[in-house]
Amino acid sequence: MTTGFTVIRDTTPDAAIPRGAVVAMGNFDGVHLGHRAVIAAALQMGRAHGKPAFAVTFEPHPRSFFSPNSPQFRLSDEASKLRLLAGTGLDGAVVMTFDKGRAGTSAQDFIHHDLIQRLGISGIAVGYDFHFGKGRVGSPSLLVSEAPRLGIEVDVQAHVDIAERPVSSSAIRMALAEGQIDDATEMLGGPWFVTGEVIHGEKRGRDLGYPTANIRLDKTCGLKHGIYAVRVGRGAERFDAVASYGRRPTFDNGAPLLEVFLFDFKGDLYGCKLDVAFIGFIRDELKFDSIDTLIRQMNEDSARARAVLAAAPDAFPKLGEIG
Repeated sequence: MTTGFTVIRDTTPDAAIPRGAVVAMGNFDGVHLGHRAVIAAALQMGRAHGKPAFAVTFEPHPRSFFSPNSPQFRLSDEASKLRLLAGTGLDGAVVMTFDKGRAGTSAQDFIHHDLIQRLGISGIAVGYDFHFGKGRVGSPSLLVSEAPRLGIEVDVQAHVDIAERPVSSSAIRMALAEGQIDDATEMLGGPWFVTGEVIHGEKRGRDLGYPTANIRLDKTCGLKHGIYAVRVGRGAERFDAVASYGRRPTFDNGAPLLEVFLFDFKGDLYGCKLDVAFIGFIRDELKFDSIDTLIRQMNEDSARARAVLAAAPDAFPKLGEIG
């Protein structure tokens, strides 16, 4: 794991910001292969000049600010995004608060005040379609045109394609919404994961012989309801598991809940924070006419999940520690 990953925020004193760093700038939702190309360019630039490399990102996601009544399914919340960024080898991240003031800052002011004066960057890498500043008039071409005068290096990364399809956060959201876990994993460069605290449920799983760790996901989560082969992380520990995400139509058709059954595990997980990585889709969520039928299906689901996980022994997101 990466250690010493530094997070710089708007409240960080200027004196605590390393001067001359190279930055990769973007929203980085999911930290997918397209994002990783930008990050790799910043890392290479930093190594070439002996400078640290940081990500520059924005919280909340600008789309949440501009469309507060239309919340978007985020692939990674702020904490998860930072852990993913820390796992790339970056030295840290600059998290800029996206509020009314920042939304109203012109692209030129953002470059000169935020990037040059405050951060003192020596280079920047961005994706071909990244825009910034009031009215989104800031662009990669603007950075390139300003670079000679500012004395910085600019690297613009083209889109990353898989099977002639551009990798994007929206494409990954769509894949997850359709249960296409393999496609999402390929575009992300590793399994999609969620993190949550285990809460008390109705204890039905225990009565069925499948005691589950229950996690309430964000209400905007767009993952397809169904049964999944998953791998669970508790700190450095890893467990194979089968999980259900949905409304439990056989019982109450309630609010969506992630219910995870860890194979060959005994212990109390209540209150624990778990990482759950989605490795494979098993089937759609179904309503069963009897408990016996449900249990038989759960047995089949578990066997299929074990087989999927056996074929993916190293599948887990590469996460770093936040310093």
